[in-house]
Amino acid sequence: MTDAHDTRPAPPPVAFLDVRRLAFAEGPLPALTPWELSEVDRLWAGTRSGNPAVFDGPLAAVTGIDLSAPGVLVAHWARLSYRYRALRALRPAGEVPGSMFVTVLLPTERGLVVGRGAATTAAPGRWTLPGGAVEPPAAPHPLDEAALRREAARELAEEVGVRVDDEGLRLFAVTRGRRFGSLGFHFLAPPTAAAPLLRGHAELVAAESGHGAGPELDALAFVSSAAEADRLGPGSDYLAQVLDRYGACAA
Repeated sequence: MTDAHDTRPAPPPVAFLDVRRLAFAEGPLPALTPWELSEVDRLWAGTRSGNPAVFDGPLAAVTGIDLSAPGVLVAHWARLSYRYRALRALRPAGEVPGSMFVTVLLPTERGLVVGRGAATTAAPGRWTLPGGAVEPPAAPHPLDEAALRREAARELAEEVGVRVDDEGLRLFAVTRGRRFGSLGFHFLAPPTAAAPLLRGHAELVAAESGHGAGPELDALAFVSSAAEADRLGPGSDYLAQVLDRYGACAA
């Protein structure tokens, strides 16, 4: 039972993992009961009716982690799809496969780039770093750090219109969500200029809107601190902590 008079601050949404090397071990799908399978389909149908643009794409879902070797993260994962995020409404938080996602910290002379999720995305109106969920690589290619860097570079190009050499991305931080155990792999990109970045994003928005799809990020902003990001509006659970860590490292 929670003490109504407990004044201790709530733990932060994500924890930073002390990781210098990544390893990945693919495993089987989590076992689901017939009732869970039925409920997942029912809830997904409701999601689709509310947002027909949402796509049941492939996901690399975290099923566990191993930190027994110092500085080494072994991430156990399985192939799922977006509809299985409905398990968050069906199971206790500790029994739900977590998301695996990448982000890019892109510095400019005006601060780091953040974007607002468009209405057709899974998190409309929420401010995030450019990035997205990790898709399982096609066989026989492995899921490894190089694959994550390629995924991060692809997301940056698709969401912001900025193309970077994936080999120039450096792993900045790894976060673990406290509620569902999601793993975030946050990469630092080389600095770029703000003005051409904004022009490129405007051209991307115009091109995608012309195709009827619309952009994934409908607005960009530049922030130098978690406080600045907070003034923009709701943000992803990791955003404030990652921005604080970046600011501490840059100081």
